[in-house]
Amino acid sequence: MEPSPPVSSDDVTGLLRAWGQGDAQAGEKLAGLVYSELRRTAARHLWRERREHSLAPTALVHEAYLRLVGQRRTVWKNRAQFYAVAAQTMRRILVDHARQRRAAKRGGSWFRISLAETVAACDPPDLDLLALDDALEELGAIDTEKARMVELRYFAGLSLEETAKAMDVSVATLTREWRTARAWLFRRLRG
Repeated sequence: MEPSPPVSSDDVTGLLRAWGQGDAQAGEKLAGLVYSELRRTAARHLWRERREHSLAPTALVHEAYLRLVGQRRTVWKNRAQFYAVAAQTMRRILVDHARQRRAAKRGGSWFRISLAETVAACDPPDLDLLALDDALEELGAIDTEKARMVELRYFAGLSLEETAKAMDVSVATLTREWRTARAWLFRRLRG
């Protein structure tokens, strides 16, 4: 399969705005444009999960898409915001799935993921998805912008530049805040 050509931010933003205003055809065109990138994001999420995970990237993308379509009259600002919401939706699906599985096993094994270099400069230990979710919720209660930044960088896979644009801050500011957020999460997750 040949990789799809890069999608212009302007194309995606225009379609998002039209879709948010109720244009169903724009929503269909948008789905075609962003599908491969959403699937890569889903695959990246699932790669961090256990091997026998029952969700496939395609199923995760479809579930996330159904939830996104259910958001009527959303005012979409840009491509970065859309991917951030999509990544957050995927995170919620995976966390819900992990909670259901754990509940079914009555507190059985936790699912391990690795945050690689995104949480700390050194190699962190494998982390539990539910522990990461709890840590992000806690960070969000302390500093919503830092929690949003982690979601954009880690879950949406946005670059520093894309995240800075989505958050309307300078790259220098974002870099400084990113270091702080990573250090806080690393300390929190190490217990």
